[in-house]
Amino acid sequence: MKRLLGVMAGVVLVGVAAARADGTAAPAAPAGTEVKAVKMQTKCPVMKNNDIDKKQYVDYDGKRIYVCCGGCIATIKKDPAKIVKEMEAEGITLEKVPVAKPAVPKDT
Repeated sequence: MKRLLGVMAGVVLVGVAAARADGTAAPAAPAGTEVKAVKMQTKCPVMKNNDIDKKQYVDYDGKRIYVCCGGCIATIKKDPAKIVKEMEAEGITLEKVPVAKPAVPKDT
């Protein structure tokens, strides 16, 4: 997530730096290339007012759904597709499930 935010900040800074020294604006981005703000998950989808606990989650279809406590995990597991659909409809971008990197053998 920090990396994504860093990339987004870099894009904004590049856009600001693209203004010309003579004060004229740089050319606008091509139509259809609108950059949307990313809204990451901060609240539990079950207990809506509770903050998430990054140690408590359910992985579904390559996406990670964080919850506030272990009790919410059972609720998510009943219908994870519904929860994902609701969250994405609210504009929330769910983190991708991390992929384990294969172990690199050490030279002997």
